[in-house]
Parts: sequence; structure tokens; C-alpha cells
Amino acid sequence: MVGNTCALVLAAGKGTRMRSELPKVLHELLGKPMLWYLLSTLERVKFKNKFLVVGHGREHLAEAFPREEENFVFQEYQQGTGHALQIAWERIRASGSKWLLVANGDTPLVSQVQLEMLISAVSSENADIALLTLNLDDSSDYGRLVRDGAGRICAVVEAKDYRPELHGPCTGEVNSGIYMFRVEALEDILFNLDRNNKQGELYITQLISLGAAYNMKIVGVAAGNCPELLGINTPGQLVVQEEFLVRKRIDHLIDKGVIIRNRQQVRIGPEVELEAGVDITGPCEIYGKSYIGQGTVIDSHCVIRSSRLSGCKVLSFSHIENSDISNDAVVGPFSRLRPGTVLERESRIGNFVEIKNSRVGQGSKASHLSYIGDTLMGNKVNVGAGTITCNYDGRKKHKTIIEDGVFIGSNSALVAPVKLKQGSLIGAGSTITMDVPEESLAVARTRQKNLPGKNPLKKN
Repeated sequence: MVGNTCALVLAAGKGTRMRSELPKVLHELLGKPMLWYLLSTLERVKFKNKFLVVGHGREHLAEAFPREEENFVFQEYQQGTGHALQIAWERIRASGSKWLLVANGDTPLVSQVQLEMLISAVSSENADIALLTLNLDDSSDYGRLVRDGAGRICAVVEAKDYRPELHGPCTGEVNSGIYMFRVEALEDILFNLDRNNKQGELYITQLISLGAAYNMKIVGVAAGNCPELLGINTPGQLVVQEEFLVRKRIDHLIDKGVIIRNRQQVRIGPEVELEAGVDITGPCEIYGKSYIGQGTVIDSHCVIRSSRLSGCKVLSFSHIENSDISNDAVVGPFSRLRPGTVLERESRIGNFVEIKNSRVGQGSKASHLSYIGDTLMGNKVNVGAGTITCNYDGRKKHKTIIEDGVFIGSNSALVAPVKLKQGSLIGAGSTITMDVPEESLAVARTRQKNLPGKNPLKKN
């Protein structure tokens, strides 16, 4: 059935209550836009076609999801969810789909299982309309289901428009905002929507009462008390949903064999891959397409983004981004690895050392207070404290090459482009501007002068 079903994502809202100029669906949970989660789930379900109704900030959406831009349907004036469906109707009909799933872009945590339950329900019951429903202890802000005396769904009424004397007592059964429609059935009712509500908008929810009036078969698929299916409209709701996602992610990883200490302060993004036997202590944050291999130990107060760590140790207060760290390497404490850093086996990057776009060879070490940028470093190199590579001339970046076994004394400056050949030694305090031959001592500093009795701070 999925092969004959298209999906429509409603992502045009301004998100006024988010108090932000950013389109609502681009606000992030664990480092990814909320829309990313829904699109990833739709991808796994494998719909025939997928369309996104966009409006406010569509250029930002195109930038965030360039592969989806061809599926955009532009809603210039946001006049409600029903209006969004009307705007997309020609694209839906042209797709030749028999069924249509509609989901809100601000409901990121709906699962593949729940969508498949909804799809299965319309098929097995030969229904015209199906909607995913929730039962909440507090339903005050959500559209409520209204059933007739026979228990059939006959309407969904927004909270602002609900009248107990007219619609009956509230049962706690509410609408999740996720629907399935038979496309043929929508032909008769979609353009009969009206604005007879407090917001003066066209609501998808009115399709339920219109369908009931046309004697269509409408079914509800109960998801129970499932607050993660509630839409995100405010910063507070965003934080609540993110915390739910955090707990679920951490539980899954611990069950898989990852050791997570101080788990309440660990945040791990949805694309991060961790093997059993990894040991993490919070506070810690890991995002992007990171891979953390077996035997890796990450101490507290570390932030890691889009990096590969294979059986290494990361000490506290280290930041690592777009880097590759091999087995038995040690990073930190207080190290910063910027994009393009590669640390080979048994290398050591210590406190207050910054590395950028550089390869550090096996067994090499920069233990403290150094900057290494645009550098190719061989094996068993020792970088003394206070060493810097001067890689930028104000216009271009230049390369520093440090071959195997080089020893660099403290407080040295290596002015690129420059090559330190195998086994050479750089005297402390040197500024190196020319290549250094193999097995040579390079010293580049002015001769010290001592002037007896000339201390300007000493009173006569």
C-alpha cells in the first residue's frame, strides 16, 4: 500500500510562539532540525512521493534541506492547515497516489511504527479517513475528538472552539495532527472548508466533520498517552521533547552496552554511532555523524562533533570537531581539535594545545600550550611547550612539514612554508624560516646581552 501513498508535510508556519525569526521546523533537537526527524522517518517508510508545504523562511529550509527543494509547495499566505492542503492539491493529484498521509513538521518524534499503524488501519478497515489519536491527562490545548452515540468519530474540534454543552464532556481523546486520507474521498470535501472558527482559518480538522456528513468511514488509531506526538509550538515544548529524546537515546545506548556515567548530563545526537564498551562520563555532548569505537574513554566536560574516535582516551574539557583519532591516542585535558585533524596511534595532544587541518604521526606528542595548523607531522616528534606554526600570511595558508624524530624546543615559531627534516632539533626560542636539514641543530635567536648595573627598575 505504501507504494501507492504520498506524504504531505506541513512546514510553512512562522512559529510565532517560538519568539524567533527562524522557521519553526528548523529549531533543533540534539543538534538536528525538528523537520529532519520527520523526514528521516518518512524516508524509512518509503512513500511513493513526498511534498512539503513551505512559507515563512523557505530560503532557510532550502539551505537546510537542498535535496527536498524540488518537493516544496509554496504557501505565500498562511491561512491554516486546510489551506495548506488545498495549495498542495494539484501536486497530490498529479502524483497519481491513491492515499495521502498528512503530518505536521513540528511533530518530529512520530515513529515509523506509528505511521505504519495508521497506513495499515485505512487499508484493513477500508476507511476513507484515519487519524492518529492520543489520550492525555491534560488535553486543554489540543483538538478534541467528538464521537456520536454509536462511538463513531464525527468531528475534531479545536480547543478554542470546544463547547461541552454542544459537543459533550471532554474525554481526553485528542487529535495528534497526523492523518491518512483516501485521495478520491478528498475530491468531494476539501474545497468545502470554511472559516467559521475563532481563528478565521481553514482547518484540516474540519475534514472530519465534512467526511462524517458524507457518510465516509472514519477510524481512529489510538497511540495512547504518548506526549512525544504533541506538536512543538513554544521553547518550553521544544525543551520537553528534546529531554524525552535524550532519555530514549541514552536508554537505548546503555542497553546496547555503552557505559554512560552521570547520564542526566550526557547528550548524544541521533546520527552518532557508539560501539559497546565505550565509557562516557557526563557532562558530555556528542553530535553529528560521529563514530565512537570500542574501548574509547571520554571524560567529563567534552564536546565532540562529526568525528571518529577509535579506542582512544579523551580527557576532560576537550573540544573535538571533524577529526579522526586512532587507537591509544590521548587528547586533553583542555585540548581543541579543529576540522581536518588526524591523530595516529599513540600520539598525545595535551593541555591548551590546538590542532587544525593537521596529521600527527604515531607516537608524536604536543603536550602543552601549542598551536599546530596545516601541518604534516611524522612519527615520534616532540613538540615543546609554546610552539606555534605560523601558517597564515594574511592571504594564504601554508604548509609545515615535520619529519620523523624531530625534536622542537619550547617557545619556537615555525614560519610556513617550511620543512624540518628527519632527526633535526630546533633550539628553544627559535623562529624558523628556512628548511632544516636531517640530523641538524637549528638555532634562530639573537645573542643574549647582559648589561651590569643597567636594571631600569632598580633605584640608585
